Amino acid sequence: MKSAARFPAVVTKRYCCLFQIGLFTCLWAAIASAVLPTASFAQERESASTSQIPDIETLSRPNVDKNEFLLRIVHLTGDQLAKLAEEWLALTQQRTREVARINIELSKAPPEQAQTFQEQMHEALSERNLQFRKLGLIVKEWEAKGGKPEDTVRYEKYAAAVLHSEFEVTDLDALVSYIQKWLVSPEGGLRLASSVASALLWLALLWAMASVMTYALRRRLKHERRVSSLLRSFLSKMAFWVFFLVGGLLLLSLHGVDMTPLLAALGGASFIAAFALQDTLGNLASGLMIMIYRPFDEGDYVDVGGTAGTVKSVSVVATTVATPDNQIIVIPNKNVWGSTITNVTASAIRRVDLVFGIGYDNSIEDALRKIEDVLSSHPLILKTPEPIIRVGELADSSVNIICRPWVNTPDYWTVYWELTRNIKEAFDEAGISIAYPQLDVHVKVEPGALPQT
Repeated sequence: MKSAARFPAVVTKRYCCLFQIGLFTCLWAAIASAVLPTASFAQERESASTSQIPDIETLSRPNVDKNEFLLRIVHLTGDQLAKLAEEWLALTQQRTREVARINIELSKAPPEQAQTFQEQMHEALSERNLQFRKLGLIVKEWEAKGGKPEDTVRYEKYAAAVLHSEFEVTDLDALVSYIQKWLVSPEGGLRLASSVASALLWLALLWAMASVMTYALRRRLKHERRVSSLLRSFLSKMAFWVFFLVGGLLLLSLHGVDMTPLLAALGGASFIAAFALQDTLGNLASGLMIMIYRPFDEGDYVDVGGTAGTVKSVSVVATTVATPDNQIIVIPNKNVWGSTITNVTASAIRRVDLVFGIGYDNSIEDALRKIEDVLSSHPLILKTPEPIIRVGELADSSVNIICRPWVNTPDYWTVYWELTRNIKEAFDEAGISIAYPQLDVHVKVEPGALPQT
């Protein structure tokens, strides 16, 4: 119990370093990915911090990408961003009018000119949609600096309404042509494919690093005798998912994803889940206690909550037990920890308790000698501690002799079954009977009670 209580401190001291190395490796890799592509804009960030609202003509250039755009507006206050949003909205309205004009001309153009107008439509839509995305960046930055939702929502509604209306009235051929060109454009499908590929690459890298760290931790824990296999499995799985999830959150944060709403949602959800999952949390706490104090381990034969069987696995919420007839029973950990736990195979040796009843007309000395001969000749019975053979009870129909040899735990049932047979055969050879329940009836007849013949 003392060593088990010290275990959390031992693990913290020896293995926390490995876990921290992995997290910092992932962190610095993410920083390199996020910072290096934008290093060329460091000078522009410095100059932007001392300037007024950027020139909208400069910001609206097609070659101004997302990173540079953010660096040019990051220093603005909420009021300045509100003014910039109005100017940008006017710019998108102008481009939307241009898209509408081309769409009208396309609907009236003869077939031989349709291709030309479709190309113009594709170019106009690409520029206008890029402007919508940058308007969204302005609104997001404005909200982060105190913009009220009722002031910013109208920009989002305007963009959504325009896109919805254009989708309904756009010619099918023009729409198909636009989608095809969008799929191969640097700002469209290629950009999306690049983002997806980058995300998958980072996930694969995180998964690989978490697997390596988990493997190293599992190998190190194998050398700790005080750590059960149940606790090794739990710590390995927990380390993997903690490393993977924390690394994923760090990467999302470093790549510009605002984690505040997510963390707030998680906080609220956890508060609600604490009430909805009280039983599950109770099983979780009981599972941790089982793993720390180790009342049993995988492969032990236990009797818990009225169920006896071999422990197959223990998760954080349930214990899986296989009965001798191979039934699989899953017991909630709360029921396991809250009941009496009998670990049959925890000790290296066990005592086999047998009782043999002989008849009252048989010789006790002969029976004791036969039992001693059988025990001394059995190879699996231990010499130390010595077997106990005593007359235990004078029962109603038999003289009961107790036989209690000691064996190694894996040999318990083998010895139990073989002794039962061997002693019965030895008694038969010596003419000693195994008593069975019987009743002697004595009839007393009073003189004159029977009729005279």
